[in-house]
Amino acid sequence: MSITCIIVDDEPLAVKLMESFVAKTPDLELLGSFTDSIEAINAVKEQKPNLLFLDIQMPDLNGMELAHMIPTETRVIFTTAFKEYAFESYEVSALDFLLKPIRYNKFIAAVDKAKDWFKRNVDSGKRKEDTLATESVNDSNLLPPSSFHIPLSLFIKVDGELRNITISDIIYVNGMKDYVMFYIDGEVKPLITHLTMKAVEEMLPPDKFLRVHRSYIIAVDKIRKVDRNDCIYIGNEIIHVPDGYQEAFHKFLETRTINKM
Repeated sequence: MSITCIIVDDEPLAVKLMESFVAKTPDLELLGSFTDSIEAINAVKEQKPNLLFLDIQMPDLNGMELAHMIPTETRVIFTTAFKEYAFESYEVSALDFLLKPIRYNKFIAAVDKAKDWFKRNVDSGKRKEDTLATESVNDSNLLPPSSFHIPLSLFIKVDGELRNITISDIIYVNGMKDYVMFYIDGEVKPLITHLTMKAVEEMLPPDKFLRVHRSYIIAVDKIRKVDRNDCIYIGNEIIHVPDGYQEAFHKFLETRTINKM
């Protein structure tokens, strides 16, 4: 498949290098290059490229800020000379992180990741607003397929340290503004990290986790019971499923209910 892209970097020489990489890479179509981040965000919103090669340290609007403003269908590959931004790039669900000076073989590897992501997500119907779901796990209130391979564990940054958590130990996730709290089996207190719910959606497997509320993602196998008022009893929490999520939740229950009436 052909992937459209835009390059954003305040260094003209860096832009020229990336343009040369794109020009000799099959299935990449360059829509434009920008050294001004303000002009870039307007172009990205208008043209909605598949992929954005984005520098981080830029005047006016830096790459991290810009990444939070782009359309959901556009994915980011960061390009920067500062490796300390690597973990922060993970928080905005970047597909890859290229450290300058960028070599063509690293660029190709990042593009291959992007191709794999679009093949798994776009072709399988990730844009659910344009297709009808054929199974309950494809409903618009369920989490989209995670990119690449589904891991057994994840690293999250807690109090300046990276904590490795086993995905099967996650009971539920609660979002509060720019932070999320991971409630883990065996942990007395939740693990709190600076992360968005969108990023959490991207990294959790959709067949095991369900979005049941704007602020809650639950591990479906950890549900103890559901009462007649659509309240979920999970961990030490009781979560009421609001109207906007009830249809998807009821479809999920139908797939797991034996004595249907």
